[in-house]
Amino acid sequence: MKTAGASLDLDRAAELFRALADPTRLAIVQAVAAAGEECVCNLTDTLESGQSRLSFHLKALKNAGLLVDRRDGRWVYYSLNPDTVDDVRRLLTSITRA
Repeated sequence: MKTAGASLDLDRAAELFRALADPTRLAIVQAVAAAGEECVCNLTDTLESGQSRLSFHLKALKNAGLLVDRRDGRWVYYSLNPDTVDDVRRLLTSITRA
């Protein structure tokens, strides 16, 4: 479903907000945004969380398109997906102008 004047499908918007509707996931997004790119090993320390719990949340954020990953040897690094961040920004702007 599309809204008049909004370029982001409402179903897609709901998917993004569902992915963000968890305190741990918000903390992950905040930490990754602050660092630019973050390794799971650093996130476990920063968020004081176990790797399996973080992996569950990272997968949800990645599946929603909010995070992208890259592998460097045995480490996986995560960063925000700039296209999706722009989509969220546009959606919020369209909501506040409605």
